[in-house]
Amino acid sequence: MFYNILPAFIVGGLICVIGQLLMDLTKANITPAHVLVIFVTSGVILGGLGLYEPLVRIGGAGATVPLSGFGNTLAQGAIAGAQEKGFLGAFSGGIEAGAVGIAAAVLFGYLTAVVFNPKG
Repeated sequence: MFYNILPAFIVGGLICVIGQLLMDLTKANITPAHVLVIFVTSGVILGGLGLYEPLVRIGGAGATVPLSGFGNTLAQGAIAGAQEKGFLGAFSGGIEAGAVGIAAAVLFGYLTAVVFNPKG
């Protein structure tokens, strides 16, 4: 178990450090929204080139849970959809691959809003 947790912690932590450094050290006032777009886009590019998969093998959930992992999922789904269904499959494949994660986020967000009362 320890051999799975430590690499996930290190890889996920390094991804978060990169995002924090982008916000802290740039003169362009990069916001969390910019970091979101940068991470998803970089995940798509690295996933499409096959460079994100070694990071997933090393870091496991530390690489798949952050936003760059979502971008990788979209890229892998688009590639699989294109191979299976042709040109139009490239558009539907990413959505199909990410549908479970998106549905879970919506469901758990809704349940959290129902269970907890916001103060403000």
